[in-house]
Order: sequence, then structure tokens, then C-alpha cells
Amino acid sequence: MKIGIDFGTSNSAAAAVVDGKVIPIQFGQAQQFRTTVYFPEVMRDPNDFELTPALEHELARLVDAAARDARAAGQERPHDALRREALRVVRRQWMEEQMRAPLSSTTLLQNAVYGDDALEAYFEENEGNLVQSPKSMLGYNLHPRARQTITGIATHILEHIRLTASRQFDTPVRTATLGRPVQFRSSIGEAGNAQALDILHSAAIAAGFDSVDFLEEPAAAAMHYHAESTQEHDAVVVDIGGGTTDVAHARVGGTQAPRIHRAWGIARGGTDIDLALSLGGYMPLFGRNITRVPTHHYVEAAMVQDMTRQRDFRQHDYRDVDAPFGKRLQALQDTGNTARLYREVERCKIALSSEPGHRSALDFIERDLAVDVDAPRLEAAASGYMGELTTLLEQVRADIGHDPAAVFLTGGMSRAGYLQQAVAAAFPGATLVHGNPSFGVVHGLAWAAADPSLAG
Repeated sequence: MKIGIDFGTSNSAAAAVVDGKVIPIQFGQAQQFRTTVYFPEVMRDPNDFELTPALEHELARLVDAAARDARAAGQERPHDALRREALRVVRRQWMEEQMRAPLSSTTLLQNAVYGDDALEAYFEENEGNLVQSPKSMLGYNLHPRARQTITGIATHILEHIRLTASRQFDTPVRTATLGRPVQFRSSIGEAGNAQALDILHSAAIAAGFDSVDFLEEPAAAAMHYHAESTQEHDAVVVDIGGGTTDVAHARVGGTQAPRIHRAWGIARGGTDIDLALSLGGYMPLFGRNITRVPTHHYVEAAMVQDMTRQRDFRQHDYRDVDAPFGKRLQALQDTGNTARLYREVERCKIALSSEPGHRSALDFIERDLAVDVDAPRLEAAASGYMGELTTLLEQVRADIGHDPAAVFLTGGMSRAGYLQQAVAAAFPGATLVHGNPSFGVVHGLAWAAADPSLAG
């Protein structure tokens, strides 16, 4: 069986076509899960420590070195005291090595928690490793070790999807069509696209897939729209997701296979609005533009998807920052609190799409601390992305030279009324068709997996 997989920045889903019908993969009670994984810290028991021949050799080396240092300083120290100190060093090094030792894939998969449950487990356990939106890092300039880590995380997510699908359909799932954006988020230009695809391919094979192919996400959304359209017509498909925005021009509907004429994309999406909303609406409570703390510290705190920036933020010293901001920044450095803050920002963004104001309680930072954010603040936060979206849609309109019969709008961010208005304004002569925000792409990927000829 071949399935379609939407490995998303914010949420992931999968589906297959069975007897001519799209069947979503069920992840618990839901048809998608937040692209977040929590790996609990697996603590080794210090009582398991024992001296091996190699450790005995290291112990003797440390004792001899300490004795020489003592004699050079004009001291004579008892051998037993030197051995006790050296033994503590060897034991500590052994424990650190055990913590660094990679666990087997099976053990990690058994312990891993996915989606919103991953956040809750991380908050409850207050230790371990939480990785959010790994897709957003695939196209960046990665140190080999960081690339290995990202590949491993993607592997576990894809293996989770494959095994879940195999259990649901009671058959081994070994092949898949994966969605991909037109442009991955990248710091190295076009090379980032190639790297991202290579990482995803390597991860899929390591996850137990025998073969995978890729389909651009707006083309997949066009497959879904085509399957639901009885009349052949010209359409522009707009897929607005968490990390990317993709557009396709296609001929869809009727009895003929759909034809994808062209695709466009930008590596921007809902997470860019989240970042701007966090910096403008929340970070002033932590002293942004008030204290001398550099602006990039607040960016590091807000970008929970970037493990390197998160690590850098936790290493800053805020003890000398003026009250109350120093204590708040120190609280934000505590395990899990940047993730808690990010979740509040997400909730605020969603609420302000339909309400004039929203209050976020930040008791995890400081007792009775809260922030009120209004709709104009969201409008300001979204302005940068809206400018890029408008430019993209203007380019699409100019390239195709006319309004299509319909514009099919999908993707998680397509729920936002201000984005719907922007898309409608770009193609005033077209009928705006609202697709399923969460499942338009994955349904199309399922159709493409079932019949590769549909994808051309």
C-alpha cells in the first residue's frame, strides 16, 4: 500500500485511497498531529557503574597525573585520596558518556510522544528534549552533527506515521508520496531545497519506507480540488501553511487528468506572523525595547523551532537586567517556558482572527502576569507577511495574464479572514472556493499516491 504524507511545519497528516475513497490515517482521535515530538530523558542508574579494564587504565592515568602535579607543587598526597578523586572524575565522565550514547530507534520510538501530547508531557516532566517544527530547519546550513540530529527526528516522525498507517490498514506500508513546498525555508538558497529533499528521503528510508517520491504541495491541493470538481476549468490553488506559501496554476475538473501548468512559492507562512506577534505583543513584558538586552535575544526566545537559537537563549545571563525584566527573562529560560509562551502566541493569533482582543495569562513566568493583545497588534504583526503574500499573488496574476475561473484556498492559515480577503482581492474576477484548511494537501497526496499519472 502507498500512502500520501503531508509532513507539515505546524501539523502533519497522512491518508490513502481505498476502494476509490480517501481514508485518513487516525492518530489517536485525530486525523493530524502537531509536528512536535518529545523524547523523555532516559536516565542511567549511577549504581550501574563498574570499572572495566579501560576505565581502570584511565583511573591509573589520572592518579599518576595528580601525583606528579602534587610533587611539582612540593606536596605529597596519600594514594587513597588521589584514587578517590580520580574515581569521582571517571565515574562522572562515564555518566556523561551514557547520557550522550544514542538509544536504539526502537527504544526512542517507544518513549517518544507526538503532537499536543508531546507539549503536555514535556511540561509535566520538565526535562527531556522537545522538538517543534523540524521541517522549518531542513533547508538551513547545518553542521554535520545538527543535520544528523534533524534527520533522526524526521525519521522518528515518519516512522510514527508509517507504523500507525500499517496498524490501521493491517498491512505493511512501505511506499509513500511526500508533499514538499515549492521553496523550503532556507539560509543557503536553492541548495537548501536539495538538502531538504535529501534529508527527507534519507529519513523516509531509515523509517522503513522502501521508496518515496515527492509532489509539490500546491499541486497536491490541485489533485484534491480536481477530484471534487465535476466541470473542467482553470484554477489557481493557494496553499497557506505554517512555514511556506505555495501557489499552482492548473486545469482541473471533469474526466481528464488534471494539468499543473506552473507553481510558485515563498518560504513564509503562519510562523512568521507568530514570531512578529511574539516580539511585538509579548516580548515587551520581558524588556524588549526597554532594557539594553539585545533584540536578537528575544528572537532566540521566540523561535522555538530553532534548537540552536533556543540553546543560545538559555545560556545568556540576565541577573543584572533591571527589575522586573531580569527575573522574567530568567523564568523564560526555565525548561519548557519558551514553548509555553509560543503556545500562548498561537492561541492569540487564532483568537484575534475573529475577535477584537485576547488576554494571555503568563502565570508560568510570574504570578498574575498577563498581557492583553488587540486586533491592530495582529494586523501590525501580519503586515510583513501580507506584503510578501500580495507580491506573490500579483506575480502569479501577471504571469498567467488573466483571472482564473476559480481560486481554491487551502492550508492551515487559510482560516484567517484577513488572508481570505487578500487572496480574493488579488483575483477579483474569480470565484473563491474554500477548501479544507487542514486536509486539502494530504487528500491530494493520497490521490497522487494511488494513481501517479494524476501528477503528470
